[in-house]
Amino acid sequence: MRCFLARWIQSKLGWTISFRSRILPPNAMWMENSKLKSLEICHPQERNIFNRIFGGFLMRKAYELGWATACNFGGSRPFVVAVDDIMFQKPVEVGSLLFLSSQVCFTQGNYIQVRVHSEVASLQNKEHTTTNVFHFTFMSEKEVPLVCPRTYGESMLYLDGQRHFNSMSVPVNLRKDFLVEP
Repeated sequence: MRCFLARWIQSKLGWTISFRSRILPPNAMWMENSKLKSLEICHPQERNIFNRIFGGFLMRKAYELGWATACNFGGSRPFVVAVDDIMFQKPVEVGSLLFLSSQVCFTQGNYIQVRVHSEVASLQNKEHTTTNVFHFTFMSEKEVPLVCPRTYGESMLYLDGQRHFNSMSVPVNLRKDFLVEP
């Protein structure tokens, strides 16, 4: 059974059991080459009534980095078509260093699924703590390359990205520089 599954995976997806021997298919890009990162210093003017950083500021910064990632990957200006539910796992304190890292985790046709990971650094013990994970679905004007995972961890991100993409409620068509629902 395992041998059959390995042959099937290799024939259908071009994958082998070993991640090291992966061959990049035509019109594809390795997932690791789709990353962008940014750093924000959380200033007091971005605080909310609880004296923590306002969630809208965090969402805006994540969206901007996700958009730049999709733009860089797709080669054109993308349109956002879906934003997954956002759960704030940990508050961000004023004065924190906010690290944002984004990555294309799934593509299909002209859709780009981007994951943005947000974390803060503790200056006392040098630990990083996740505050949010954002998932954005963008649509490019033209077809985008396939994104291919190279490692086991990237494969899990790919499956998670595919799950978030499939949870999008309504597919969107692009007509004459604006979005129209079918």
